[in-house]
Amino acid sequence: MAGTARFQKMNTRGSIPNEPMPNKGKRPRIHTAEGSIVVNASIAAVYQRWLAFEDCPKFIPAIKRVRKLDANHFVALFAFNGKEYEATLEIMLHVPERRLAWRTISNGRVHDHFAAGVVSFASLSDQGTRVTLKLTSNFGGGVSNRVDKYLRNFKRLIEEH
Repeated sequence: MAGTARFQKMNTRGSIPNEPMPNKGKRPRIHTAEGSIVVNASIAAVYQRWLAFEDCPKFIPAIKRVRKLDANHFVALFAFNGKEYEATLEIMLHVPERRLAWRTISNGRVHDHFAAGVVSFASLSDQGTRVTLKLTSNFGGGVSNRVDKYLRNFKRLIEEH
């Protein structure tokens, strides 16, 4: 058995079952919420408006500013509970007129804050589109209230123009 002697005095079992995990400090809790709304506009118009990421602050008040880096990356300035956080957002999935998914990626400074989202679009008729938004975040509670508010703001933004 060549090579076995080298491992004789090593613990290769890993952790002991039912032993508590080491304390890594307090980690923010992850919150997830989903909501949907019907917008009186074509799926093409709704989708194109959502793609204008620089307009996100118009319907998502927690986002103060968005700057495009490239086709799939943006830098966003968020404000929650009186504090500002800058994060890089990455588009992970892009299915035209169907679905977009994104997440924050670590920028070395704000590694303990995470947010991700998926928005789906479904055509109901020539002039109606169901928009479904799912957000996951550890920026604090109230995500379900925020999702509903963001969707109502988006509907108002689309239908007023």
